[in-house]
Amino acid sequence: MKIKQDKRRFDFHDIGLAIKRAREASGMTQEQLAYIVDRAPRTIMYNENDGQHPSLNTFYQMVTMFDISVDQYFYPSKNKGNIGVQGVQTR
Repeated sequence: MKIKQDKRRFDFHDIGLAIKRAREASGMTQEQLAYIVDRAPRTIMYNENDGQHPSLNTFYQMVTMFDISVDQYFYPSKNKGNIGVQGVQTR
């Protein structure tokens, strides 16, 4: 059975800002984080400030390194009984 393609695109900006806050709170620079996740510092800057989507591997490395729960971004109204995804834009 083929899965229907979802035409929504996730807005990464809020998670990017959470990563930035966690990185800064840990005293780490963008350059240091870039070295750890094997990306260019400019890539980290775009992920944090512009909402650019990182690769799944890079995303996983950053949120686990800083112990960031992504549930609040993917399921913001889970406890309210509503179905919805924060930051998802429909084309």
